[in-house]
Amino acid sequence: MHALRKSHPLRRIVLASAATVSGMVLLLSLKPHDSPAAIAVTSPSTAPSAAGAGTFTGDSVQTRWGPVQVRITVKDGKLTDVTAVAYPSDNPRDQEINSYALPRLRTEALTAQSADIDTVSGATYTSDGYRQSLQSALDSATG
Repeated sequence: MHALRKSHPLRRIVLASAATVSGMVLLLSLKPHDSPAAIAVTSPSTAPSAAGAGTFTGDSVQTRWGPVQVRITVKDGKLTDVTAVAYPSDNPRDQEINSYALPRLRTEALTAQSADIDTVSGATYTSDGYRQSLQSALDSATG
């Protein structure tokens, strides 16, 4: 006779309870992963100062899918333009993602006047690289 038949419901209860407890222990032992990019982004963003007028190019940030680099224009201490000069575009999927992500990132940067912008869903790596390069350009503009 099989050990888990109806004639032995207590064994079934004990095994189900043990499996549930083991699953909960494993689930609760998981810890969120903090990527280096996420840590770098949490630093305070700097808005351009009046002293920093002109065009500034941020660092090229290597992402999983390729480099991301932005150029900003500052006039009268205000961020007036943000242009992505390098971004992943090697395949049609990269082109599709960046066709909607880059305009949103640009709009957010101009609205926020800083690198404190949200990640575009579906373009996490590009968003992180954009934010880092933007912060680098802003740092150059502020001296």
